[in-house]
Amino acid sequence: MSETSYDVKIWNIETRRGKTKTSYRVVWFVAGQRFDEKLDTHAHAESVRSDLVAAARRGEAFHCTRGLPVSMLRNEADMPFFAFACKYIDMKWPRAAAKSRAGNADALASALPAMLKTTRGMPDDKVLRRALTGWAFNMKRRDDAKPPEIEDALKWVASNTLPTSRLSDLAKLREVLDQISLKLDGKQAAAKTVGRKRAVIHNMLEYADELKLVTANRLSEVKWTAPKTVRAIDKRVVINPSQARKLLTAVGAQKVDTAPRRSSGPMLKAFFAVMYYAALRPEEAAMLSKPDLQLPERGWGELLLSETAPIAGAAWTDSGGRRDRRQLKQRGRGEVRTVPSPPPLTAILHAHLAEHGVAADGRLFRSLVGGDLAESTIARVWDNARRAVLTEAEYASPLGRRPYDLRHACVSTWLAGGVPSTQCAEWAGHSVAVLHQIYAKVIAGLESAAHQRIEEALGWTEGMDEDQ
Repeated sequence: MSETSYDVKIWNIETRRGKTKTSYRVVWFVAGQRFDEKLDTHAHAESVRSDLVAAARRGEAFHCTRGLPVSMLRNEADMPFFAFACKYIDMKWPRAAAKSRAGNADALASALPAMLKTTRGMPDDKVLRRALTGWAFNMKRRDDAKPPEIEDALKWVASNTLPTSRLSDLAKLREVLDQISLKLDGKQAAAKTVGRKRAVIHNMLEYADELKLVTANRLSEVKWTAPKTVRAIDKRVVINPSQARKLLTAVGAQKVDTAPRRSSGPMLKAFFAVMYYAALRPEEAAMLSKPDLQLPERGWGELLLSETAPIAGAAWTDSGGRRDRRQLKQRGRGEVRTVPSPPPLTAILHAHLAEHGVAADGRLFRSLVGGDLAESTIARVWDNARRAVLTEAEYASPLGRRPYDLRHACVSTWLAGGVPSTQCAEWAGHSVAVLHQIYAKVIAGLESAAHQRIEEALGWTEGMDEDQ
């Protein structure tokens, strides 16, 4: 099929009146393919349409995938996708969190095979993926020395990707979506992973549209069904208060990991406790400092949270550390979230301070040598506690399998205790809508208790007549 066509039909301007704003749409067809451009004023729309009509009258060919006359095509439209992907990474990098940087690189590396001109001479899939995520799509490492196979892979991909303008083609966009839905082994990726990658592709297309490399971001036009994402928690993961107390005791009782090393267990009892009693995320607990504690000798206190440190990997952080220290999720720098500390947690935190003190910078939780907590250490200590406390069947089940499940248990306890969902959402650090999605099954299970409270408020008992 030719890339250009003289089969062009240009429609009259469409006027679309919204509740608050009227827009104008220029619509035209090239070789039967519809193109349109939405504009804010009729004068602007008329100007665009006039340019298209003039080009058609001059006998100019129109590009079949971009929809524009050849004279309007900018040189940048021929920018290879690999070059554009690197440009997009560079645009996002300065303001992106470390995990977002890694996520952007992963999404573009997943999409790139759909934008190859050929597979002739193509490097091994794993080598190509490593070259893209480890160097090309990482601003920190792009100019670093590379192994020979990585150098060769990057030279090959730089010469063998299609023009970015091909992303104006719905069929090509479908290929990209199909590609990001697969893992390296060809199996279907998890729904949450696909959703995250699709969001990156959408944002990338917005940038391509901004640079006039595509006619428009047409991703929403693709009739493509994404895998279903399950956001509600599995109630089987939620531990009860008795199990929580036993598990925390088991964490504190761990004496030896691998002789002759000391165990991190005793120091991490309070780490897991702040997740269970105050719903902290693991990355928030990692940054909890002594000045954040507003605790009486006993009873109810408060935790004042302002920092988080998710694990992203040293290659993606500005500091070169594995944890990316930054403000709380979806909050501005310096913004504080206040969370209550119930009496059991207050006691555990006082015991932690008395026995283990704090790091040089005031952090409560650190490695045995004072550094950042490693994800592997947290997982190992928690697994040891589960193995010690739970039955064989419980250990094999999802019950409290991840430390993050302690946060779920906390929020579930708040809801079961009658705390309003707005307050639960504020303490947990997300919106009420997200709370209702994640804890939908828990909230549904509380209906009978809610019914009983309503009956008590109405003064109604079984057997009463309607007019009583």
